[in-house]
Amino acid sequence: MNDKPRRPSMQDVADRVGTSKMTISRYLRSPELVAPATAARITQVMAELGYIPSRVPEMLANDRSRAIGVLLPSMSNQVFSAVAQGIEEITFPAGYHILYGHYGYDMLREEQQIEQLLSFHIDGLLLSESQHTERTLKMLEVANIPVVEMMELPARPIDQAVGLDHAAAAYAMVEAMIARGRRHIVYLAARLDYRTQLREQGYRQAMTQANLPCQIVQTNASSTFSLGAQLLTQAQRGVPEVDGLFCTNDDIAAGALLAAQAQGLQIPRDLSIAGVNHLDIGLALQPQLASIMTPRHEIGRQSAQRLIARINGEQIDQAVLDLGFELFLGGSL
Repeated sequence: MNDKPRRPSMQDVADRVGTSKMTISRYLRSPELVAPATAARITQVMAELGYIPSRVPEMLANDRSRAIGVLLPSMSNQVFSAVAQGIEEITFPAGYHILYGHYGYDMLREEQQIEQLLSFHIDGLLLSESQHTERTLKMLEVANIPVVEMMELPARPIDQAVGLDHAAAAYAMVEAMIARGRRHIVYLAARLDYRTQLREQGYRQAMTQANLPCQIVQTNASSTFSLGAQLLTQAQRGVPEVDGLFCTNDDIAAGALLAAQAQGLQIPRDLSIAGVNHLDIGLALQPQLASIMTPRHEIGRQSAQRLIARINGEQIDQAVLDLGFELFLGGSL
């Protein structure tokens, strides 16, 4: 015997209210078309029954799901929580539902997640990378739905892209460190995802232009404060004269700064340190952490706006939108 409670149906709501299914359906589509007293009673009964409207008939009738897929590389990273907040500021008022997927910076996992999201007939897709597998590109071509790639500026976006130039941002920060007299700057890199590689390009460009040696300490491990301390130790062993650290993100930079202070080093007198993303942890440190300010929240907002515009058939002339960056020099340079 199955004792699992049955999900209330539209007919259950109609019976309890004392009206027809057509009236309930009309209320769900356009509540203003139902008499106020009846609408109030319907609302009350749906709450009492725990009724959850099914959107399947609407989807079949309109060939629209009113759902958007969003793929994030990390659910815990503050960088992408800000992006998600920006997205939802646009999608929620517009009546779109978000289906999130997490892929851990793995292209094959991204491919699997995209396949799953497409099976729900989403109206559009927001991606956090510009590097994809061939199968992913083929699936998106066949699906023929609007896509916005966030965070980067690909030369040939799938459809639209919103982000910033990570190489240029890294170049600007390293150049600022060099301008302050640093000559032995080491790049601390973790995870080695594409954005980390772009920042390496900017670091190398700035160092080479100044005729300074490029020194890189890198690992595939995920970024943590403790990893920043470990990478600092490796940098000191490999480059004893190190006087600057450019870190691929603020987690690594904050960990390195705290570890350097524990060694008795004075920041920035003995060692300059800079990160990327301008997270709150950097502002809580003493001195405050220099960092590249990335417009993560606005990237989410602009990406969602562009996606919904494309879903509604609007044409966008500028396929790639560069939202730029700013340098926060703090006190650690």
